[in-house]
Amino acid sequence: MKPYRVPELAKKYLNYDMIQTHTELPNFPDARVHLLYIFLQCSKRNVTERDELYALVTSLVQVGLDTHESIDTTEGNQGEKMMRSRQLKVLAGDYYSSRFYHLLAQTGDVEAIALLSKAVSEVNVLKMNLYGKMKGMLLSAEEYLRHMVQLNMQLFLSFTPLIESSFRGNWKTLLSEITHCETILREVDRCVSPEDGRNGYGYWYMLDRANEEEKKLLITKKLDSKDWKKLMLKHKTADNLLDKLRQSVSTVQTLISAFNGEGPSAQIGQILEPFIQRLSRYRSAVREG
Repeated sequence: MKPYRVPELAKKYLNYDMIQTHTELPNFPDARVHLLYIFLQCSKRNVTERDELYALVTSLVQVGLDTHESIDTTEGNQGEKMMRSRQLKVLAGDYYSSRFYHLLAQTGDVEAIALLSKAVSEVNVLKMNLYGKMKGMLLSAEEYLRHMVQLNMQLFLSFTPLIESSFRGNWKTLLSEITHCETILREVDRCVSPEDGRNGYGYWYMLDRANEEEKKLLITKKLDSKDWKKLMLKHKTADNLLDKLRQSVSTVQTLISAFNGEGPSAQIGQILEPFIQRLSRYRSAVREG
């Protein structure tokens, strides 16, 4: 199997001084991209030397979508720095999302262009459905998480027709669990502050369990950092998320063992390492108190 080097290739398109100086990009979706690359490499298809390209363009589209998602839409006066950051995120998201067409068009790959274009459209529909439920407060924490996992795996699912039929069942199951892992870690990081955690999993999880006074604070979004952290500790929000991460890691490990050392088992095991390390650091922090 050809070595995985998509993150390095993506830097050519992602690393721009102006963007890095004035704003912050979302994390590279490495686990999902690596998993897609592995399954494409293991598939016996007539089209060769496209696996790396497919993984690269999918990563760029995902970063573009995530960049748009990270734009602060809070109303009110904002400083010049925040306004510049917002403008650059809009432009960066558009640029990353459009690169897939240019790169695939160079190879004349109409099929892949159609697959990704349709997937982007499906992602936008899913987002609108989620935003509608969030606005109407018609969402539980578990429903929110399911929606986010589906959103985050939709682009990658579009390549299922190009994956060998005997691998498709495992591909879909593993993609769901790996996406679950990446989504959970993102939500753990969002929980650090009320500004970042606003409308994230932690928000909905605490809202599900809050008393009337706490619900009022959450709904009106009048929580300061101190109150937010108190609620996080009271309802053990981070613990809940990390328990979910542990369960998904365990599920992936069980699926890997079913390969009996064949196929992509070793490579998939490498994908789990960042999640296992995060769980290990959390256990160490708990022991140290």
